[in-house]
Amino acid sequence: MPDVLIQNARVLDGGQLVPAEILIEDGKIKGIAKEFRISSYDELINAKNAVVIPAGIDGHVHFRDPGLTYKEDWYSGSCSAAAGGITTVLEHPNTIPPVIDKAGFSVKLKRAQKRSVIDFGINGGVTNNIDKLKEIWRLGISVFGEIFMAESTGGLNISNNMLGDALSEIGEMDALACIHAEDEALRLINEGILKNDTGIDVHSRIRPNECEEIAVHDCIRINKEAAVSSRLHFCHTSTPEAVSLIAKAQKEFSSAGAGNAGKITCEVAPHHLFLSTKDYARLGTLGKMNPPLRSSDDAAYMIRALNSGLINAVASDHAPHMQYEKDVPMRSAPSGVPGVETLMPLMLASVRKNMLSLERVVQVTSFNPARIFGLDRLGKGSMDEGYDADLLFFDPKNVVPIQSKNLHTRCDWTPYEGMDGIFPSMTLSRGDVIWDGYQVVAKKGRGQFLPGAGLQTDEDGKPITVFDDDDDEE
Repeated sequence: MPDVLIQNARVLDGGQLVPAEILIEDGKIKGIAKEFRISSYDELINAKNAVVIPAGIDGHVHFRDPGLTYKEDWYSGSCSAAAGGITTVLEHPNTIPPVIDKAGFSVKLKRAQKRSVIDFGINGGVTNNIDKLKEIWRLGISVFGEIFMAESTGGLNISNNMLGDALSEIGEMDALACIHAEDEALRLINEGILKNDTGIDVHSRIRPNECEEIAVHDCIRINKEAAVSSRLHFCHTSTPEAVSLIAKAQKEFSSAGAGNAGKITCEVAPHHLFLSTKDYARLGTLGKMNPPLRSSDDAAYMIRALNSGLINAVASDHAPHMQYEKDVPMRSAPSGVPGVETLMPLMLASVRKNMLSLERVVQVTSFNPARIFGLDRLGKGSMDEGYDADLLFFDPKNVVPIQSKNLHTRCDWTPYEGMDGIFPSMTLSRGDVIWDGYQVVAKKGRGQFLPGAGLQTDEDGKPITVFDDDDDEE
């Protein structure tokens, strides 16, 4: 007997919205049809003519847990995600302690399992821990990275020489390397040249387009020269120059037709689509992030590139800091903005404004991320039969202003204050309602760990590593 029958929904079919009913069994999609003539089911959900699409997969979040939980923790961050229509996240490694060895992984996994209301993967860090990469891969990390080529939050940046060693090791494991591409040498030069500059946009000038362009170029070259080339995914790509280099490398890879080695993908963050250096006047230090805000022409280009397929995915780079921490001079302010709860509302509002098609939004927020990060093998990223019933319900006409007071992150502000958003009327994770349009109704700790392909298991399929039960609460 099906667990859930959803009636009065509209779903995408060939690029068009059509009336449909959705059957869910054991947390997975059982079928989608115009009408199911069945009389027995555990739960009936009336979608009330809402559009139903796959829930979002955010491949780039920093939930600050462990170490800086006054900014965010796994519960607040996952609740924020659920309220925004995100049911799966990949959490990046620069926490305290960082995920660069078994101990760091163990602490984060236990905390996430106790707190998260949504499903999650945990990324592994790359620093002077090359000898630990195989170990953390076997523990079940999703991917490696983000790998910082320049200074950023957490201090995990590495040299180009170390990057080459890491990519060889990652390539040998057939894992994915996620790259934060900024050139440290140029950043340091510009820090010196602009040391007395107090312009509001100085952060963007210290890390100009060229900073990203050089790093992307160097990373692609270093990967080609590695003993075994790794699959690369460039995080938060923000410039036309970088996109052009990545597109050229993608074309070369496709022409070569040689397995996965050297395959390249990239993502863009909403702040590089919907904000620009013009917003510094409104945001001040709240608009500081790495890579920094770009020109309005660059932002317009990034939307076109996302539309055309040159950019493969959208991820929030949710990196919360409290407003009082940002209320300091630009050079002293921490880099990063919150965004997991506003990612899908901003993208859905862009459909309403004819900037993107709904079909393309689904591709870049669900289907593509699932395949880039290997989550499709775990049932994520599609509404096809057998996939997890991770669903987002929304009314395309219900456009509302984004307001920080209505968000669920511990971070007490948003860079998108007052901008248009279309929020979910309901979010389902594996068939369970976790957001009912008014509140998060999910049980703390219901989220499941999504292990990477390298996880080592015993004959019974259980992870070979058993962690101790020491209390790790802060």
